Amino acid sequence: MDRLPILAQRRIEAAFAKGVYEEMKATFGETTAKNILTNAVVKMARATGAEMAREAPDGRPNLENFRAILPRWVAEDALRIEVLDSTPEKLDFNVTRCRYAEMYREMGIPELGAILSCNRDGAFCDGYDPHVKLTRTQTLMDGATHCDFRYRRQGSG
Repeated sequence: MDRLPILAQRRIEAAFAKGVYEEMKATFGETTAKNILTNAVVKMARATGAEMAREAPDGRPNLENFRAILPRWVAEDALRIEVLDSTPEKLDFNVTRCRYAEMYREMGIPELGAILSCNRDGAFCDGYDPHVKLTRTQTLMDGATHCDFRYRRQGSG
């Protein structure tokens, strides 16, 4: 199935989310508006992960099949990654350029970038394969030199 590149999809979503966020912020305050947006994005990311798990080859949503869907996220030079280690139980890479972060800054909503994009990563794993866990200690979105993605597949059965 042909899908919209994720970068383009996020731009459309962010334009909509910006308007909704501004209304929620005016009505409920910034903290509540961000909490509502965060909760909604996390739920959507889990659901997307579960949907992609159902599409995994042989119905096996594992780290190897997860690795195979990475091209969707890097399409259109959306992310530049340096793979550090890749095994059946581990995937380590750094993101050295993030056009998602650049896009949110250009749209005037840098404070929503982590909510709209970075928040999805761990939640996506939960939906895709609960045995795949992400550890990340820094992001370009928050001003670091790179994002450090460290995926581990644990306790599979």
